[in-house]
Amino acid sequence: MSQNNFDLIRLLLAATVCLTHAYQLSGFESLSGVARLLSSTVAVKGFFVVSGFLIFMSYERSSSLRAYAVKRIRRIYPAYFTVVMLCAFGLAAVSRQRLGDYFSSDWVAYVLANLSFLNFLHQTLPGVFESHPLAAVNGALWTLKIEVSFYLSVPLFVAVFRRSNRLLVLLLVYGGSVAYAELFALAAERTGSGLYAELGRQLPGQLCYFMAGAFLYYYLPLFERRLVPFLVVAVAILLATRLCPLPLLEPFALATLVVFFGLFLYVGNLGKYGDFSYGVYILHFPIIQLLLLGSWPQAHPWVYFAVVILLTGLGAMALWHLVEKRFLLRGSHYVAAVRAVAAPAASAGVVGDSALRRQDGSL
Repeated sequence: MSQNNFDLIRLLLAATVCLTHAYQLSGFESLSGVARLLSSTVAVKGFFVVSGFLIFMSYERSSSLRAYAVKRIRRIYPAYFTVVMLCAFGLAAVSRQRLGDYFSSDWVAYVLANLSFLNFLHQTLPGVFESHPLAAVNGALWTLKIEVSFYLSVPLFVAVFRRSNRLLVLLLVYGGSVAYAELFALAAERTGSGLYAELGRQLPGQLCYFMAGAFLYYYLPLFERRLVPFLVVAVAILLATRLCPLPLLEPFALATLVVFFGLFLYVGNLGKYGDFSYGVYILHFPIIQLLLLGSWPQAHPWVYFAVVILLTGLGAMALWHLVEKRFLLRGSHYVAAVRAVAAPAASAGVVGDSALRRQDGSL
């Protein structure tokens, strides 16, 4: 039985994005403490670290490229398709356009762009959320195209790893990603253009977090043997970044802490209940936008905040049970977790490779 905390970490990261968006989209000053305590930016980076660790593991342990692709498609696309189409059809009820005008070429463009993970090409639906400061239907989906690009890149990276010096390739890709992000950050600062900042957070700017997770997967025995030095250096770097940015070191330091909490300090088998993190991530944004259509949250921000949490949680559970788990393969980590509740493993507390034997990566 796998014993790690990656399911919990993903859920906490998804919840962080949800809560920060609840404040950012509403602008309610009473909720500003959420933004001071939590960071959606750090949460997204954490997602990419977890993906780097687990997706490389998933590919290396797949029997073929086809098996790897099937796992990835089954895990990510059914729920994604469901949410996109629910919004596309369901939001007709709140559109300011008549049905004939709503189901127009703009509607088709939205569906096609979003179903192909190119949501940045068409983020709005006709007459929907037009009065909001941000009219996007689901602004959280921008990371999915990056995630899918990571999935597509893994077989190529592994092929290169097997033909050359893996460590050198990891370091070169990591460094190139940091350089790309810093170059566009500098351009944004000098020109004041938000376009450069936006380009900087796309690929390959986020690849350094993915590759940091990959490094810790491939060199996990080294990480376990030198755990204390890794942690001390990582904490020191992250503390130092509060005073002075350290862009070359920060991704690896963050990855070190994320993987440490993923593999150690085991808190229990959450996989037996399912994985609600993906549902929380892809559902929360349109739920928040819908709630903000009404005037009642203005007077009761904390009621609004509680309703966001409640509806997002219920929606994520429904999405898991009605859609996501129905597409899982029999060898899925979650299927194994449910079986293990009825027949507990004889041994416990195993960390590292054996602790990850059945864990399969997802967003």
